[in-house]
Amino acid sequence: MINELDSIDWSSMSHAYGPAGDVPVWLREMASADPDVRDKALSHFYSAAHHQGDVYPCTAASLPFLFDMAEDPATPDRASIIELLLSIGRESLDRDVDAIYFSPDGTESTAHMDSAALMREHADAFIRYAADPEPLVRRAAIESLGLFLDDGDRAVEQLRDRLPAENGIVERLLVVRTMAGLALRLPAAHAAATAWLDTLADDTTSPPDIRLAALVHRARCAPQDIGRAVVPTAIELLRQITPAPQSAPNDEACPSGSGGCACTAASETPAAQDIPPQIAAAFEELERHNRVHAPTTSLLATFHAVLDARVPERTALLTEQLRSPDAATRYDAIRMTQDLITAWRGDHTDLVMLLADCLPPEDPYTAAAAAESLGSLAPVSEPAREALASYVAAHRTVHGPNVWATPRPLLRRAHQEAVLALARLGDLRSLPGLLTALDSDVDAWRALQVAGRLRPAAGELVPRLFRRLAGVDFSQQRHGMGVGTLVSALAALRDPAAVPAIADAVTAAAQQREWRTAASALEALASFGAAAASTLEVVRPLADAENVDVRAAATAALWELEGDPESAVPRLHDLLDSYRHHEAADVLARIGPPAAMVLPRLRHLLTAGYEWTRVHAATALWDIGGEAEAPVVVQTLLGAWEKNDATSNHVLACLNRMGPAAAPALPRIRTELALPRRSGRFRSTANDEELQGTCRAIVARLA
Repeated sequence: MINELDSIDWSSMSHAYGPAGDVPVWLREMASADPDVRDKALSHFYSAAHHQGDVYPCTAASLPFLFDMAEDPATPDRASIIELLLSIGRESLDRDVDAIYFSPDGTESTAHMDSAALMREHADAFIRYAADPEPLVRRAAIESLGLFLDDGDRAVEQLRDRLPAENGIVERLLVVRTMAGLALRLPAAHAAATAWLDTLADDTTSPPDIRLAALVHRARCAPQDIGRAVVPTAIELLRQITPAPQSAPNDEACPSGSGGCACTAASETPAAQDIPPQIAAAFEELERHNRVHAPTTSLLATFHAVLDARVPERTALLTEQLRSPDAATRYDAIRMTQDLITAWRGDHTDLVMLLADCLPPEDPYTAAAAAESLGSLAPVSEPAREALASYVAAHRTVHGPNVWATPRPLLRRAHQEAVLALARLGDLRSLPGLLTALDSDVDAWRALQVAGRLRPAAGELVPRLFRRLAGVDFSQQRHGMGVGTLVSALAALRDPAAVPAIADAVTAAAQQREWRTAASALEALASFGAAAASTLEVVRPLADAENVDVRAAATAALWELEGDPESAVPRLHDLLDSYRHHEAADVLARIGPPAAMVLPRLRHLLTAGYEWTRVHAATALWDIGGEAEAPVVVQTLLGAWEKNDATSNHVLACLNRMGPAAAPALPRIRTELALPRRSGRFRSTANDEELQGTCRAIVARLA
């Protein structure tokens, strides 16, 4: 059939990147004897004709040819073809049948419906693939039995028969998962599928991993029916599955137990010279995030998703995972624990201490992950402070004072993550590591992220930071992505000795028209207030800059440095009509009653469609107009909070300043405190802890 490719007018169709004339080329190359050619063809097809799961007319037109290749035993790498068919079919079934979809050229498309119908027509073919002699073909096809067979009884029978026919654990677990998927997709199959899962979970003659899978996926089919015995049973099965601990050959290897992970850290591969270290580190983190070390990880992740708000049960399960004798199981539990604490409020002290137990000096691979999670969880990670400090001190004792810059990548990352986590808790015991970073210039960009947390150490940090700032060449196109971070750190340390260096940075950045950097440096100057008044000659001309970002930052700095409302308010009033109106409103709020001339404009902004605009305007309205504006301010703030939860911290900060005038907001604040799930901007742990603290302060004052 491949010879009939040219009978289709591919040029009349489009994919994600243009006309689909290259699709028949990729289809031919998928059958090539050369594996490199096949891999590239599949990659091109996924990228363009199946872009991010989309199904275009050219995708649907490819299906007969893909099925033809899948049917031919002589086709090289049939499993990859079947995986592609499965992906197209899965995405097609997931689409809303009543929705209208369009092709890249703007014409209405029925490709999803056409593809789904074709998959159902080939149900018998998928049954054959799932029983193929080739294990990889079977593995690729098993899920199709739960997706494309509309006869529920037949699908249950096929899956039930597949389990004893399979020898591989991956295939057997896939059968169990697919049975649950079938139960969720076809109501007619639900009773038979779940009864089979129940029987399998209770069958003591079955392997514990299969029983655990059946238990988890049975819960997935009916989360509301999860009983008290489910989690304890899962924990006991997990203990039976867990392999005996294996010692690692040396402290640079991840003791992966049975996980079979590729334990080479991404950072051990030298980064390309022209890639900024921050970008390289972000890709390394993404790669680490996608690793799976233990064979039970995917199953346990599914179980946590099913348990969802059952935090005590999930905590018990995570406790077992973090205490597992298998290092791979412990490692994969670290991220799951972080996700739970990030999403749910409560006393997580026990889990935090278990994360601290994952800081063994002999396993830097695991310790780095644990320290990174503890750093991200500050201030909830406070109970782990002493464990982090001991870990850092032990490194310095054993490996020397410059361990931050050690050439051993795993050890270096573990030490750095622990130092950063300690610094995020404001602990001065992190200072030696940060000074090593700044003096040696080894991963100094990491130290800059947290240097501002150590204000008592400003005397040692500030000279190093402003020497670094003075050394920036603003004439270079990429003068260092950390300039904004650098000036922010100097601002956070609040040492007036840094003011001249920041002012020089403002001048240099403005001369090179590096407007974003100039604005960041101006914001840093503003944070010093009257202590930076000596730089007014630098700041004042920029209040008339052509760039709005610089003009807004300079105007804000003018107010903070000289405190003259007659100079600042008219400029800020004009900025309310720019895209920097949020920042202008915030400065006007700090000016307070002397900015009364802007009240009419702020009242008008309360009708804006964007809730953040309404929040900033309402906040300024209160701080300028006071009690007379209280009713409309509270109403506006509560409405914006209801519309967009991300505004909560900003809303509450204003309500906190309002004192008794915020009383109408008490019911909403009490409701917020009663919520088990974290709220606030991006569900940041730190932001939510701040939010809860503000809520409690308001309630205590007004109750």
